[in-house]
Amino acid sequence: MSLFALAAQLHAAEAGKVIFAAGAAQVADKAGAEGTPVQEGELLSTGADGFLYVKTIDNGLFILRPNTKAKIVSYHVDAKNPANTRIKLELISGIARSKSGDAVKQARQNFRFNTPVAAIGVRGTDFTVYTDQDSSRVTVLTGGVVVSGFADGCRPEGGGPCEGGASRELFAAQRGQLLQVKRGQTAPQLMQVSGNGPDQVSPPRADEPVAKTGGSATPSLDARKGETIEKLANQIQQQPSKPTDPVVLPPAPPVETKPPVVEVPVEQPKPEAPQVPQLPERKIEWGRWYALNDKPATIIIDRSSGGELATAGEYAITRAESGREYVAPERGSVAFVLKDGEATIRSADKISSTNTAELTNGLLAVDFGKASFVTSFDVMNGSETIGMKAAGNVAQNGRFGNSLVDQFRNPESNNMEVNGFLNNENGGTAAYVFKGTLKDNREIEGVTAWGSASK
Repeated sequence: MSLFALAAQLHAAEAGKVIFAAGAAQVADKAGAEGTPVQEGELLSTGADGFLYVKTIDNGLFILRPNTKAKIVSYHVDAKNPANTRIKLELISGIARSKSGDAVKQARQNFRFNTPVAAIGVRGTDFTVYTDQDSSRVTVLTGGVVVSGFADGCRPEGGGPCEGGASRELFAAQRGQLLQVKRGQTAPQLMQVSGNGPDQVSPPRADEPVAKTGGSATPSLDARKGETIEKLANQIQQQPSKPTDPVVLPPAPPVETKPPVVEVPVEQPKPEAPQVPQLPERKIEWGRWYALNDKPATIIIDRSSGGELATAGEYAITRAESGREYVAPERGSVAFVLKDGEATIRSADKISSTNTAELTNGLLAVDFGKASFVTSFDVMNGSETIGMKAAGNVAQNGRFGNSLVDQFRNPESNNMEVNGFLNNENGGTAAYVFKGTLKDNREIEGVTAWGSASK
């Protein structure tokens, strides 16, 4: 053994313990049995029938499903000064689930989950990852993740999340969606789960802990208890029974019965309740309100009809005055997918060039309990990809947006100003206008339309 390897082994600290193992499971060169300590840097592996559950020293959970290789690269926890906490996990191949422990929740900025092609950071999270050497796919059970492909500003040897123009976020509210990163691809792609998600490729065992905020990281092993009970029942059934003398009872005397008299009540007709007409939802319309680059206007703004209006340059959205009022729920969350949209990019002098661009890879998630939202999308301008994102507040009447103050306080989550509306039409829809200034002082303005992610 080299001096370097020996020194690394001497300095390795315990990162957690195995709390459950099934099938072929290894911790370094040892069998992955319950109670086996897991040291930093040790290779964890499972075979075709193997499962390995590791409880970390801060009550987190790291689960390996079949045919998986992974490492807890480092797990240094400083409870007194969380800024000194350093945690890094690595999924080499296969499928693994990571549930944040107490230390991770206090030092999210120092947590990193690497795959061969991507870096994953957390927002206090429970998530599952599939990877091979060429692509990774991430789904979220609780909380949220920020994902980025490896590039100049995001390296495998780094620590903490890679947050920048190429990073993308995914939240638990976006059920049925995942982020995918392919080798050489900087910006992850938002996709619908269609048989390619981690849980579809390798389903969890029945005793894998159910994802819920604040729940215990220790799995419920009811399946194993059930096996023990079944064995005991089989043993009892196989035991020979002792002969006993038959007991003869005298015949019971006949009992004279009479059919009961049933009175049928006469149902009185009830007066019909008056029909109350159901108001339609307050309609949202969006578009370009004047011609641009030989393209005609797509929306007419009529201020005399009342209602609400929001504009950004040549783009506008309206919410009709008549119709059922939108009332935001007190709790819960909802995710939307991008249905349509358009953007305009102008040169810094606003004269040299004006280009219309396409929007893709959209996210809009609303947390009603916190009265907040997050949104992001990519702008495709020829060969250029521009990442836009915003976070802000949601009012009780369904109006949402942010401000320049939000962009100043939290520039990592805000590089555009947003103003929009929610309504309940077609299972939930939304629209907003946006504007921002790019790094080269070009200006971008546009409009987006969103539909429910569950439809």
